[in-house]
Amino acid sequence: MSVGDGFLSVSVVVAGFAARLGAPNFVIGLLPAIAGGGWMLPQLLVAARVRPLRYKLPVYRSAALVRLLTYLAMVVVAATLADRPALCLTLFVLAMMVNALASGVAGLPFLEVVSKTVSSERRPRFFATRNLWGGLLAFGAGLAVRGILGSDLAFPYNYALLFLLGTVAFTVGYGVFGRVEEPPDEPLPPGNLRDELRAIPQTLGDAHFRAFLQVRLLLAAASMAEPFYAVYALRDLNYPAATLGTFVMALTGAAPLSNLVWRRVAERKGSRRIIRYASVSAGLAPLTALTVGALGLPSLAYLLVFVLSSVALQGFNLGHTNHLLNISPPESRSRYIGTLNTLVGAALFAPVAGGLLADAAGYPAVFVLSAVLYAVAWWACGRLRRDA
Repeated sequence: MSVGDGFLSVSVVVAGFAARLGAPNFVIGLLPAIAGGGWMLPQLLVAARVRPLRYKLPVYRSAALVRLLTYLAMVVVAATLADRPALCLTLFVLAMMVNALASGVAGLPFLEVVSKTVSSERRPRFFATRNLWGGLLAFGAGLAVRGILGSDLAFPYNYALLFLLGTVAFTVGYGVFGRVEEPPDEPLPPGNLRDELRAIPQTLGDAHFRAFLQVRLLLAAASMAEPFYAVYALRDLNYPAATLGTFVMALTGAAPLSNLVWRRVAERKGSRRIIRYASVSAGLAPLTALTVGALGLPSLAYLLVFVLSSVALQGFNLGHTNHLLNISPPESRSRYIGTLNTLVGAALFAPVAGGLLADAAGYPAVFVLSAVLYAVAWWACGRLRRDA
């Protein structure tokens, strides 16, 4: 599925497509907000529905089918409606919204199945290995992105082809995970959304959960700069569109190498240290973008922005998942996952505010604010449970 993420990278490929259509910054900021927030917001409701089920994979499979249909819709919209930018953007964003909500439905069953089939001792190695091979394969997707965007294939068919290749990759990934042999859960009483909402104060009563939630909210707000790295390069630094493929290669190429390091940190230092180190890497990315722009450096130097961002993302992916699973009581695991992701999901719409700030004060203002928030998140990591 990492290959699909390479072809459909929201912060690079999809943002570049939207910029080519002339989308304003707040719409570009909305794209990763939809992808991230849509994944997290439904999970409290999903937690109530999934908890009494002995098997979670059927829910995952149904959501995966919806996602595939929306990916196909994105391909058709991009290929046929680019001559009407407003309609194209509207329908494309609507397809993204449905896709993101379906990913939120699939996300909790995915983590439940992983937690049942992979022991806590093996999870750091499992996720690191998964990210390692996924990153290597996604590097090939970056090569393809650079080749297709730099070819003679006209707009919008170049982007439509990228979206189609991503759809094929996701189809394979969903099919493979959907065939996992899932052990049954012990039957639990059915829940409903009202019960889940009433249980939020009880969940927030866990001091370790509150500390983790605070860090996640700060990191979500700090991510406001993510969709504008590529747009800043295209609009302000005037790099050619083909460099988007190079940016994807930087994102995906750094991932497998950083996973080797993150896996060692996870096994020796724990998830808290991973999140803290990743916050440093993430905070350096917007500062690097500012430096490259101020000095007028070539696109090769700008690759460091995406390397730092990728290193941070891999650390967050590994650290967040392990930390949440390790602090969650087994009988309340679905509730902890659903509560955290729903609350954090609302904060992931920070890039929309980042887009409005970019329209009002320029991209540098967004990058400075993002770096400050990452620094605050680094400080807040000191309150996380040390043995998780």
